[in-house]
Amino acid sequence: MNLDYIITDYITGKSVRNVGPEASRQVFEKFLVNEKGYEKNDIKVDEKLIVQFKGEDYISSIDLIVFCKKKVLMAITCVAGSIGSYEREILAGARLVYDCQIPFAVSTDARNAVFMDTLTGKTIGKGLEAIPTKEEAVKLIESIEYQPFDQNRKEREMIIYRSFNIEKVNI
Repeated sequence: MNLDYIITDYITGKSVRNVGPEASRQVFEKFLVNEKGYEKNDIKVDEKLIVQFKGEDYISSIDLIVFCKKKVLMAITCVAGSIGSYEREILAGARLVYDCQIPFAVSTDARNAVFMDTLTGKTIGKGLEAIPTKEEAVKLIESIEYQPFDQNRKEREMIIYRSFNIEKVNI
């Protein structure tokens, strides 16, 4: 393996391959910590997500999950292409990864972002300035009511997630 493609993840300190959207993820991790005020331990990297499709498990991961006051706040996908192409994927992931839906979903290339309400699927804001600071999140988190995802819609959402996320399946 060419070691030029190995970098150290900013949050975890682990070695990762610098391919695909990894460069944008590293920039966005630093942005969350240095510009938005989150601590490294507020952020989970590559959170495992298993979806079922035609009776089989497909293992994938969500790039970043941000917590505030030990409550989950945002699911984030970091991309190398058009952020709009990944909005539906991260909404599905935010609805499926935990027992309760993650309140907000973000698609970013680290230069721009789409910030969405997971429950409604609606865009709340665009641009990096739409991402709440930790100080804003501390206030915001108190008013959030966590809701499980409708079990009748779960299978459909897993199909959507897998369809959009095919390149990460079984990594």
